[in-house]
Order: sequence, then C-alpha cells, then structure tokens
Amino acid sequence: MKCRFCNKQINQLFLSLGSSPLANSYLTKEQLHKMEPFYPLEVYICGNCLLVQLQEFESPENIFGNYSYMSSYSNTWLKHAKEYVDKAIDCFGINRHSFVIEIASNDGYLLQYFVQRGVPVLGIEPASNVAEIARKKGVPTESVFFGVEIAKQLASKGKFADLLLGNNVLAHVPDLNNFVKGLKIILKPDGIITMEFPHLMNLINNVQFDTIYHEHFSYFSFFTVEKVFLDHGLVIFDVEELTTHGGSLRIYARHKENKIPAVSDRVRKLRQQEKKMGCCSINYYNCFNDKVKEAKREILKFLVKAKDNKKVIVAYGAPAKGNTLINYCGIKTDLIDYTVDKNPHKQGLFLPGSHIPIEHPDKIKQTKPDYIFILPWNIKDEIIEQLSFVKDWGAEFIIPIPEIQVI
Repeated sequence: MKCRFCNKQINQLFLSLGSSPLANSYLTKEQLHKMEPFYPLEVYICGNCLLVQLQEFESPENIFGNYSYMSSYSNTWLKHAKEYVDKAIDCFGINRHSFVIEIASNDGYLLQYFVQRGVPVLGIEPASNVAEIARKKGVPTESVFFGVEIAKQLASKGKFADLLLGNNVLAHVPDLNNFVKGLKIILKPDGIITMEFPHLMNLINNVQFDTIYHEHFSYFSFFTVEKVFLDHGLVIFDVEELTTHGGSLRIYARHKENKIPAVSDRVRKLRQQEKKMGCCSINYYNCFNDKVKEAKREILKFLVKAKDNKKVIVAYGAPAKGNTLINYCGIKTDLIDYTVDKNPHKQGLFLPGSHIPIEHPDKIKQTKPDYIFILPWNIKDEIIEQLSFVKDWGAEFIIPIPEIQVI
C-alpha cells in the first residue's frame, strides 16, 4: 500500500489485530445467522512521514452512510463541547457576525451551543440519519462528505469560516490530502481551524489498541500532523493536550500567509517532548505489537478466572473501541453475558463479531452481576457514577485499559 499523505510505498507493520468486522456494524437478530464480513485489522507505518495508517477496505459511504454513533449520549462529551464553545467565543471573539463550520458535526452535540448564543453555524455530517437529528435541534446541517469539491461549492456561495472545527474526524478521512486542502479553501483569511484527535503517543504509551478500527484510517503524532498541515499551507500555531479519549490533542491552525497568531511555546514544547520520547524515529513504533499481545493475555486471564469462580460478568457500552477489544480478544457470551447502552438506537441489537446482545441499562438492576466491564473506559468516571447503585450488592467495575484494573 502507499501512504495516504506522502504517497511513498509502505511495508512496515505497526500492529496486527487479526480480522474484525466493521466496528459500528451492529446486527439485528435476523442477521445473526447470515454471513458477516470480516476485514484485516492491520496497521502500518510510513517510514518516510511516520503516519500510522490502515488500508482502506470499505468506502466511507458504506461505513458512515447510516451511522450508529451519536455524541449526545455522553454527558462528559457534551460538557467538553460546551466548554469549547464558551472558550472559542471568549478567545476568538466569535459572535453573531461570525460564521462557524463544523466538519463531522454528528447530531449537533456542539453546534447547538453556538446556536444558543446566536452564532450562525453550518454542520457538515455525512451520516444522513445523524444529520437529521441535528436539524431537529435547529442546527443547519448538510449531509455530505467533506473535501475539496464541497469546499469549493461552499466558497462559491460565500460560505467561509471564521472558525472551522472538527472533533475526531481527521482519523476518519481516507483521502487526507483532499480533506486538508478543503480546510484551506473555506477558511477566511484571518480564520482559525481547530481539530481534535487522539494523540498517537498516548495510544502507544497506554496500550490503547482498542481505539484502532476500520473507521480510523490514520493515527497522528504531532510531528506528522504538523507536516500534513504545513504541506497544504496551514501553520499550527498552538496546541492543547486534552484528557478526552484517553489523551487527545487540540491543534489550532491558520493560513501560512499570516504571521499572527504567533507560534506558541506549547507547540515548541510538544515538538521537543515527542522528539525526546522517540516519536520522530521509526524505532519507537517497533515494540507496540508485543505490548498489545500481553494486554490481551491479561484481559483473558482475568475473565476466565472470574468465570471459573462462577462470577457473572456483563459489559457497559457498545462503542466502536469495545468491539475492537472484544473481537481481538475473542470474547463472546461465554465470558460476557450482555452489554448495555444508553443509546436506544443500539438497544435490541448485537455487537458485531461477538454477537453479545445490547440491552437497556436497567437490565443491570435486574440481573445484579458481579462485574461490569466498562468498554468506553475513556468516560469511566461518568459510568461509575451513573451505576453507583451496583455497590448495593457488591459489584465491581473492570477497566481494561491501559491495564486490567478492578474498582
């Protein structure tokens, strides 16, 4: 395969997770007896630009055409979104005369807060079912895949962004260069881009292998994302290290032609930090495969021992990351009876590959399990608080990442 950024030939394996179904391809009861497609879940690294990436087996249209992930079902994520909006308005002077565009705007989880403040917005969300939910919230949303063509169409209508943002979308883009070119086209001369994405350094250091799945085509270090943006005439002038999704970066970019805002000390410090960690060298990436195999063995060792001791184990959540973990570890209903999820669009369905049923959270009260295996570990505090009642019968929580932990 060729690198989706620099177009060089790639042959170095970063991680193999075997074969897996698409992480958000939840099944109906009728589909359980039909053939289920599995695809290689193998990750490679480009020796030239150090972009970590998957081969594209399924088109974005098939993956995102009818999407089951909706951001508004996490209170933690809604709080994060509102805090971002308040900060953007205060720091960048966003007001009623500004125009904000969010790419991969999902169900309007973030733009709704700009709308409440009277700021004109546009969401771009390829999943038509999710875009419709956003529109019902009063968030103008176009159901299209973003790239140069859409950017030119918006530009021809005078729709240029003062603030252009995307949260956890950069990884989902198979044509990376086309996407970043599009960002430059619709950004006003003095406009600002912010993008959030999981930091590859945290993925490696904390063995977050479950964040790898077919929807995530690329995984970014700061070293590589700077290269990508600069190659398309965009300068990253600031960066924040966030706790979301197990450790993310929020980058701030502007047109290269501008000289302000100046490049911050945080940019220079993160460059130095990655260099010190070894992220700028191919050798840093060579040992991850062995760490993941060890993590798999520890997870299975715990679950098997618990079942040998007649313990009842259920899971919380039906996130994409959970499906990677479950399928890589080979976990099925012999180890986890069921999982629960607040999203009613997932309830009554089955996890892909493992066929573990997805129930309403109330089922936990009915069955009183001994352990609750938290699949979306990135919001574990929210979940533990939500399920605090399980302490009444002595149940405990299992956190699988970065290492198996019982709370």
